[in-house]
Amino acid sequence: MLAVLILITTFACAVLSGIFGMAGGMILMGVLVALISVPSAMITHGVIMMTANGWRAYLLSDYIHWSVFGRYLIGAAGGILLLFAIAWRPDKPAIYFILASLPVIVWIPKSWFHLDIRAPGQAIGAGFIIQAMNTLGGVAGPLLDIFFVNTDMTRQAIVATKSATQAISHSIKICFWAGPLFWGMQMQTEPGFSADLPPVWFLGLAAALAMMGTWCGKQILVRMSDANFQKWVRGLITLIGLVYLARAMGWV
Repeated sequence: MLAVLILITTFACAVLSGIFGMAGGMILMGVLVALISVPSAMITHGVIMMTANGWRAYLLSDYIHWSVFGRYLIGAAGGILLLFAIAWRPDKPAIYFILASLPVIVWIPKSWFHLDIRAPGQAIGAGFIIQAMNTLGGVAGPLLDIFFVNTDMTRQAIVATKSATQAISHSIKICFWAGPLFWGMQMQTEPGFSADLPPVWFLGLAAALAMMGTWCGKQILVRMSDANFQKWVRGLITLIGLVYLARAMGWV
């Protein structure tokens, strides 16, 4: 029953991601952390998001800005090396705090940002910051978006490049959380923390449902106006953040 519940949630969240681009990943991360151990949640979420983003990147591979992608990887390598050096993995309340902080970004006026992912230094900085956030909190979509606010890339190039970078970021996240399980290391987690690897069949089925849900979300997106899109995405992300803040504080 737990597996069925997670798979249904995976499909529903993929539909949301297909519509809004980020809300589904945040909801799925919170649900997984609530239902299973943190390592299993991170690995499961990583596989699902890596598949969805990797599939989009493959379909739009002609539009990927490889120079941006390469610089992003340099920053991501620095970010993950720092996390390995610190050797700290957050527990459930800490993850909820990280997730609750993300909605603040969607309310900051875009005119405040003077970032452009095509600038070499900013691409490296984005890779460093976003890889660290994605690895510890599981999600970093709203943070990644601010680096594309002022770019002159086409929408296809933005979607393709973002998808490529996030496919890599989630694969690195999987290695960060799965590595200690393979090496038999003790995870620094709360008492009674189970850290089993999810079954391969389950991960494969979840990845397939994520691809199906993304396609369904796209069909809804084309029928939605820009005004409604902005209204719904801000409200939804804010509601998610408030729920996660309450979870982190132990109120629910």
